[in-house]
Amino acid sequence: MADAHIPLHAIKGRGAASRLAHRFEKEARGSFDDGWGTLEEEDFVTAAPDAVATEVRFEDAKSVLGGNDSPDIPFERSLNPYRGCEHGCIYCFARPTHSYLNLSPGLDFETKLIAKRNIAQVLRQELARPRYQPAEIAIGTATDCYQPIERELRLTRSVIEVLQQARHPFALVTKSSAVERDLDLIAPMAAQHLAAVYVTVTTLDGEVARTLEPRAAAPHRRLRTIRTLAEAGVPVGVSVAPQIPFVTEDMEQVLEAAWDAGARSAFYTVIRLPWEVAPLFREWLDVHHPQRAARIMARIREMRGGKDYDADWSTRMKGTGTWAELIGQRFAKATRRIGFNRERIVMDLSAFRPPREDGQGSLF
Repeated sequence: MADAHIPLHAIKGRGAASRLAHRFEKEARGSFDDGWGTLEEEDFVTAAPDAVATEVRFEDAKSVLGGNDSPDIPFERSLNPYRGCEHGCIYCFARPTHSYLNLSPGLDFETKLIAKRNIAQVLRQELARPRYQPAEIAIGTATDCYQPIERELRLTRSVIEVLQQARHPFALVTKSSAVERDLDLIAPMAAQHLAAVYVTVTTLDGEVARTLEPRAAAPHRRLRTIRTLAEAGVPVGVSVAPQIPFVTEDMEQVLEAAWDAGARSAFYTVIRLPWEVAPLFREWLDVHHPQRAARIMARIREMRGGKDYDADWSTRMKGTGTWAELIGQRFAKATRRIGFNRERIVMDLSAFRPPREDGQGSLF
């Protein structure tokens, strides 16, 4: 008998179409017909198409600064106030981290969020250590530091307050207009060469963005955020990552719009599908682009040596092969023609002063 499949549904306001089982789950469900006209499918349980509520859990972090020694990543230290991300970007490479929490990289990643409630206190302690040496901190590299729950929890703002007190440089990346709220902190630091912001704009097509990044700001709103930041004197860059063949097809138009809004640096990566992200992305294609799904996956595999993903650090960000080279050439020609990346953003590490336990910066 031919295999039967559960029809997938787009869940309003969510990126994932199912609660995909993570790789550490011990119970696997085989396909069977229970006589009621429903099926249970191996590896995942399909969620109801209605709205799924967001749940926030709190965590007391023991450390908050993460180190990086990968030569293909341009920062040494990173910090993320949240685990999971309500934006629900289907391509997010951080989704598999929810597996280590015994949660699904699918719906759980965007509906069961973990907030590091003591992040400012722990950061202050780490910056105050006698042997600490300042290096630019990248904020929001795994999950968006200005996702919707930041409006109430204000953990990212508390982090920036600590960095301001210590005069410590940072850069952050976001898809949210909520970053504008903290301009009273970011703009003065930018004037002292201590802050920069990168805004991700994957496409100008609102219909594509609504399914690809369902709870992130609309593309036109992100451009307005770039303009607001630039007018406040904040160095702004645009990320056109990830590039997805036959999905994000307007890279040049995005770069031109971002330049007009005030961005002066730009970067890109191609889509990465590690671990559970690959089946989740295939589900998304079946829901939103069924006619092109096979064609899109064929091009992605072409950039990964015939596989869904290759973790080799020398190629994972840009891919290999003809299609990857074409994307790279398009980016290089467009940024050169428009004028991006002519001046490097340089942070002032000499201004750092270790913070005190009472929350105040040192005067000496």
